[in-house]
Amino acid sequence: MLLQSIELQNFRQFINEKIDFSTDPERNVTLIIGENGTGKTTFAQAFFWCLYGETDFTDKVMLNRVLAEQMTPDQKITVKVVLRLTHGSAAYEIIRTQEYKKSYSNKVTGANTVLNIAVKSADGNTRYLKQLECESEIKKILPKELSNYFFFDGERIEKMSKEVASGRKSSEFSNAVVGLTGLKAILAALGHLAPTRTTSVMGKFTEDYAGDSSGQIQQLSKRIDELQGELERITKRLVEIDDEIDAATSAKAKFEQDIKQYADGEKLQNERDRLNGQLQKLNQYKAQFIKDSCRKFNDGMTSFFSLSLVQRALEVLSHSDFSGKDIPEMHSKTIEFLLKRGTCICGTHLDPGTIPYAKVRELMDYLPPQSIGVTVGQFIKDSQMKYGKEVSLYQDIADQVSLISQQEESIADLEEQLAVITERLDGDDVREQVKKLNAQIQACAKTISARKAEQKQLLCKQGAREEEKKQKENSRSELSLLDKNNQMVELYKAYTQRIYDEMNAEYKQKEAQIRSQLETSINEIFKSIYAGGLSLTIDEHYNISVYVTDFEGGVETSTAQSISVIFAFISAIIKMARENQVESDDEAYSEPYPLVMDAPLSAFDKRRIKAICSAIPETAEQVIIFIKDTDGELAEEHLGTKVKTRHYFEKVDEFHTRLV
Repeated sequence: MLLQSIELQNFRQFINEKIDFSTDPERNVTLIIGENGTGKTTFAQAFFWCLYGETDFTDKVMLNRVLAEQMTPDQKITVKVVLRLTHGSAAYEIIRTQEYKKSYSNKVTGANTVLNIAVKSADGNTRYLKQLECESEIKKILPKELSNYFFFDGERIEKMSKEVASGRKSSEFSNAVVGLTGLKAILAALGHLAPTRTTSVMGKFTEDYAGDSSGQIQQLSKRIDELQGELERITKRLVEIDDEIDAATSAKAKFEQDIKQYADGEKLQNERDRLNGQLQKLNQYKAQFIKDSCRKFNDGMTSFFSLSLVQRALEVLSHSDFSGKDIPEMHSKTIEFLLKRGTCICGTHLDPGTIPYAKVRELMDYLPPQSIGVTVGQFIKDSQMKYGKEVSLYQDIADQVSLISQQEESIADLEEQLAVITERLDGDDVREQVKKLNAQIQACAKTISARKAEQKQLLCKQGAREEEKKQKENSRSELSLLDKNNQMVELYKAYTQRIYDEMNAEYKQKEAQIRSQLETSINEIFKSIYAGGLSLTIDEHYNISVYVTDFEGGVETSTAQSISVIFAFISAIIKMARENQVESDDEAYSEPYPLVMDAPLSAFDKRRIKAICSAIPETAEQVIIFIKDTDGELAEEHLGTKVKTRHYFEKVDEFHTRLV
């Protein structure tokens, strides 16, 4: 996709303006230069509005304010943006309009936007798309979820750079890798198959179970569905808790950094950082001990609680002799028949109340279906096999509780020391600002503690529900084997699970490979901006850490360094998207990409601007930069011959800007 031009009519402060963009492969840069407040961001947002009908403006009225004031009742004015571009071998004219009307109460309201697209093919024929086709055509050209990586504003750069500086995981990075490198289809397929979703293929097979006469399968299926629903809610909440903990941790880190700026609190803060580090480690150890205790308890509780009862039962049975009580090949129904007839096989009368009657009646306690002798023998055999091994649950749990107690004592000592420091930070000898920052730190810590406590409870609950679900599914599987239809359902589910496992393993392998390639590409570009001394890593959660190459451990990144990471990320992800496109196309065709950037150089010094200006033209086939006038001179100097087209904004008044 290469952008040819954009035309704005009555759009915010632009009455009737048009910009043509450079499509020269060698001189591929277009500069749009203007003072702050002249409408550079507005013009950049026009791309988004034309393609997707959305902007980041708080005020959603697109109509120029002066025109809106001058309108008479019942008058209509149309806002229009026309974007011309080429995609593949076709030329597109994309037009979005919105009609505004003033009522007799002087209220100006806008109708729904209307999107029209004309496509001119390579043979010169023009086709006008129907309304229903337009949105899908835009999605083919550039899906909205991917557009953020080609229409990039300074505000988003700053937001992502703060995530890098704070060490927080970045959903921006992971979404880009999935969306631009061919993994989205696999991820969608995994969601379609997902064993844990009631609406997935696995869920649909589960609905196909045929019921049994006792209703047990239906009852088990109903309970399994309830458990699955509860597990999905727990999982969703755990994700929310992770985000809330991340946000509170990031805010806490910021406040702690702020408090260090004050000499009165710096020494105390350093000591508190050290104690907090120790406290965090102790809490991690304690959490691991608790986790180990729960695992050992879950694994051994059945044997532990059953052992005493089984031993008592075996002791009672050891004093009982059931040998010779059974009569081979005889059933209790035979005895019932003889008693009802009133005469034994030998001819003896069996009258109720007589000794012969009682003796014969007694045999029913030992004959099938009771067969007590056989039952007792089997019970003894099973018990000896299951409970012959030593059960050490009590000692194991006792050892774990002892370790947990040790950690709790150490934690209590550290918390006392931290309480003293906290009190001093709140004292009169510390400036008022430090007190406020300390209060905010404590509020964040309280939030983190509360969320971690909730997280712990949910994890325990999750484990219990998963175990119950597993047991119910096993029971249902056993019952299903009695029905041919259910046997097929079990087989289909097994196939689905196998496919899911294979695809999931493939996804993880590819995702790890792409992440490694992304890390390498980002480092290459990053080092061209920050020559030597720094490198970065990306972990499986897309946390980005910047390191000094000759020093162990991470370092705090400056704003300029963080934004350089984002530039490197954008460049690398576009490069990988192109490479993925070439590899996936039999004709080795690569669609060119534009990069539209709003105020990208504001955070850099002159030396860094030079490095970035050298890197940007190599990032994409077409580069469009909206830039303030003070940075524009430097950009012109360092971009040199790469710039073919220049435009300048002239501010007429607060509500009108024109191009010169």
